[in-house]
Amino acid sequence: MITVRYAPSPTGKLHLGNARPALINWLFAKANGGTYVLRLDDTDTARSTEGFAKGIETDLTWLGVTPDLKVRQSDRTALYDAARDKLVASGRLYPAYETEEELEIKRGRARLLGRPPVYDRTALELTAEDKAKLEAEGRKPHWRFKLDGKPVHFTDLIKGPQTVNTASMSDPVLIRADGSYLYTLPSVVDDIDLAITHVIRGEDHVSNTGTQIEIFEALGGTVPAFAHHNLLTGADGEGLSKRIGSLSLEELRVAGYEPMAVAIMATLTGTSVALEPYPDLASLGNALTLSMISHGSARFDPAELDSLNARILHQMPFETAASRLAALGITSEPVWLALRGNLKRFDDIADLKTLIDGPVASVIADEDREFIAKAGELLPAEPWDLSTWDLWTAALKSETGRKGRGLFHPLRLALTGREQGPELRSLLPLVGRKASLARLS
Repeated sequence: MITVRYAPSPTGKLHLGNARPALINWLFAKANGGTYVLRLDDTDTARSTEGFAKGIETDLTWLGVTPDLKVRQSDRTALYDAARDKLVASGRLYPAYETEEELEIKRGRARLLGRPPVYDRTALELTAEDKAKLEAEGRKPHWRFKLDGKPVHFTDLIKGPQTVNTASMSDPVLIRADGSYLYTLPSVVDDIDLAITHVIRGEDHVSNTGTQIEIFEALGGTVPAFAHHNLLTGADGEGLSKRIGSLSLEELRVAGYEPMAVAIMATLTGTSVALEPYPDLASLGNALTLSMISHGSARFDPAELDSLNARILHQMPFETAASRLAALGITSEPVWLALRGNLKRFDDIADLKTLIDGPVASVIADEDREFIAKAGELLPAEPWDLSTWDLWTAALKSETGRKGRGLFHPLRLALTGREQGPELRSLLPLVGRKASLARLS
């Protein structure tokens, strides 16, 4: 069975860029009858908080993403300790005692000599006596994974064949001097333990994949398939940082954006699939495959989000909106159908509903007063329906000779007090004859 994971760190709020892998993994899993694991990478105890963890779950629920399994790395330390011991015993994990200042000096010297700033592995030359002496001085080791130093080949499900040459990389630090784990080892251990079959994540992790494949193999685990998608960027090409509050999912939710609009923007931007409304995540998943994700940039345009949000509302069936409308005191389908075409955000309907219930500040220009008076005289008798507007305006045109904007614009101003708004053909029967006559007066 296909099993994927989304692994955010609860060190901040999710933003639109975070939503991209969260949703792409979800859509891939559900389209293939697979399992979706939410793994909170909370080993950074200094920055991880319960508030951020709860916020992540709230944001995912809002998007429609409900995990099949939830785990926290902070609960799984015993697994990482066992993997650590296995790597130490096999000679793949070794202690190094250099301070950060000493390492920076080494990197600077390498650059001056025109060499890449790759760790020189001097720690491998330390004898037991050397280590004892360093530890007697109060030094505590960090632990590095010994890379094979050969090309690692894998077929990326988005980018195609890839090669990462670990010979040009420093042996990565997997355990800090204080004994805490960095991201790399726990991630691989979890992927093995949870039987993750596909790792779908941002293209900034491609080089990490070479290292992680070596760790998978060193631990005797099955290497999953990898897919690295392009990253969402702003119009300037810069990445969307989770520190940009205006693009946090919480801010987008509070601002009144539809979760499907956000989901569509997060997943289809930077793909060959058009940005258009979809009724639900299932239909979105059926439209997108990994092969449709571009190798180029994925630039997010806020104007496209606004447009998409409006289009979703304009097409939304009454049944979908009914519970939210009821909370605003709206239970009539004709009211929804008359007003939805002018919505930018769902809650705009509360303001638009005043065009039906009032109060409305009618606007009647001096040069239109005679015309508006005649319009009042020619108001048809009730009952009214969608044909009433055409019958009324046809009579007015015949009686006054007005047509086009000269006919319709003064009527809109008198009936709604606004330059623009819902189609009057649909609005007029909802307003009714008594209220319409009062506004024309």
